[in-house]
Amino acid sequence: MDEQIRFGVSADASNWFALNKNQPIIASEKISGTGGVRDPHILRGEDEKSFYLVATDMSTAKNGWGHNPGIVMLKSIDLINWKHNFIDLEKSYPAKFKNVQWVWAPQTIYDPAVGKYLVYFTVKFKDDAKLDFYAAYANIDFSGFEHEPKLMFSPKYGAIDGDIIYKDGTYHFFFKANTKDEKGKEIKNGIQQATAKSLQGPWVEEFKYLDAYSAKKIVVEGSSVFKLNNADTYILMYDLYTNHRYEFQRSKDLYEFTQTPESFTKNFYPRHGSVIGITNEEAKRLNEKWGGVPELLIKKQ
Repeated sequence: MDEQIRFGVSADASNWFALNKNQPIIASEKISGTGGVRDPHILRGEDEKSFYLVATDMSTAKNGWGHNPGIVMLKSIDLINWKHNFIDLEKSYPAKFKNVQWVWAPQTIYDPAVGKYLVYFTVKFKDDAKLDFYAAYANIDFSGFEHEPKLMFSPKYGAIDGDIIYKDGTYHFFFKANTKDEKGKEIKNGIQQATAKSLQGPWVEEFKYLDAYSAKKIVVEGSSVFKLNNADTYILMYDLYTNHRYEFQRSKDLYEFTQTPESFTKNFYPRHGSVIGITNEEAKRLNEKWGGVPELLIKKQ
C-alpha cells in the first residue's frame, strides 16, 4: 500500500492526523501509468474553489528506480472527487524526451503573467548525469500540457524536489541541492534556494544550505514551504528519509530560517508531501467522506 496518495489534516500545522484511517484517498492503479505515485503536490486554484494535484508516476515497488517517464495530473472542485490523467513524456514528446530516464517530483504554480498554471519537475536523461528542472503550462482542463516541456532552470550541480513560493515580488525556488568537488564528486547536499522576479527566470542560485542537517552529513529531501494561516511565518519542512522523521524550520522572510529544527507529531508516516490551508467547511466535507479530522476543526465556526 505504499506509493499512494493519502491526506492528513492539522489545526495548527504541527500536529497531524491521517484521514481514511491512513488508507489511500484514491488508488494509484486508477490514476497512473505505472501503478504507483510519489511526491504528491496540491495547490488551491486562483478561484479558491479548484484544487490541482500532481505527482511522480512511478512504482519503485514494481519497476525499481531505473526509469519513469512521466507524471500524474488531477483536478478537483471539492477535494473529494478527482478527474485524473497521466502524461508520459517519452511517448507524448519523443523528439525531446525519447531518452528520458526520470521525471520526478512535479509541482504546480499559477503564473499571473500569463494567467495559466505552470507545472515544473526534475528531468534526467539516460545519457546525462545532470538533473535539471523542466516546465510546461497545463491545458485548460488540467489533463496535459499546452506544449512540449522546456528547460526552466539548470542548477550548477543539478537538483531535485523543486518547490516555488512567491513573496513580496520575488519567487523563491527551494530544492534538494548538492556541492561537488573539482572531480565531480558530491561532497555535501541539502536544501538551497534560487530567486527570480519572474517564473521565466533568470534564477539566481544562493548556494547557501538552509536546512539544519547539511553540515551534519544527515540527508534530507522533499522540502516544501508553506505560510501559516493568520501569521507572517513560513514553514520549511523536509523528509529525513533515512532517519524516518519529518521536521521543519521557520522563517519570516524566506531567506533566514530558525536553526533548531522542530518535529511534527503525526499518526502516520509521510514521504515528500505538501500542505495547503483549508476552510472549516472543507474540513467537515473531508471528515464526512473519510473521517479522521480533529474535532476542533469540525466544531470551529
